[in-house]
Amino acid sequence: MKHEFKIKIEAGNEAEATNKMKALVILASKLTTKEISKLADVVKNNPVQTALAKKYLGL
Repeated sequence: MKHEFKIKIEAGNEAEATNKMKALVILASKLTTKEISKLADVVKNNPVQTALAKKYLGL
């Protein structure tokens, strides 16, 4: 089942916002609700783990 939402994304321009939205859609389609929630929690509350993940990804 698919659902539609209207959201606002902070971005420097429309192209950046579109890229962010495309990435979010991929995450939502490939990860479970539990996995997405845990990922969001880590990004929000654990800067050390977030920094390690970014380093691992080459960011």
